[in-house]
Amino acid sequence: MSQDFSLISFPELETERLLLRQATPADAQAIFTVFSDPQVTQFHDLDTLTQIEEAIAVIERRAKGFETGRGIRWAIARKSDNYLMGSCGFTWDRQTNSAEVGYELASQFWKQGIMSEALQAILQYAFEKIGLEFVIAEIMLENLASRTLLEKLGFQSQVILKQQGFWKGKSHDLERFSLIKAEFIAN
Repeated sequence: MSQDFSLISFPELETERLLLRQATPADAQAIFTVFSDPQVTQFHDLDTLTQIEEAIAVIERRAKGFETGRGIRWAIARKSDNYLMGSCGFTWDRQTNSAEVGYELASQFWKQGIMSEALQAILQYAFEKIGLEFVIAEIMLENLASRTLLEKLGFQSQVILKQQGFWKGKSHDLERFSLIKAEFIAN
């Protein structure tokens, strides 16, 4: 049975330290800070940003994706001051009742458990509220931090996809990970 992923209003999620919310035009400078860092975009299919207008376009594209039911992308903000540190979210696959997860975090917030906390919250939302059956993630082979994060969350490596990604002018090998609902709930 295929799932209807259309949501009436953008769901805000809260964790111990984080507020997961929709990005707004007021977040443009913070998004620019994240994506203008070559360390952040190194493994991303988005070029390193050079102008604030590009950050505004990211916000608009993500809002349109939500409005059209293609996916959802939460801004990851600190609860204490609502400062945007990165984002995470899903692109839906209605045929398989699944989604692909994507995420990024400003480099000054790496290795603090922030992305793990954020992904735990959105995975719980996806499996319990949306009713997804599984979630996949595809990462570049060199992205060891993502590999560690995904494994910590219970994702299992499925396959190496030779030359499946194409961005920044060249092809990339990707590793596909998956997490099924039953395994997530069991943990």
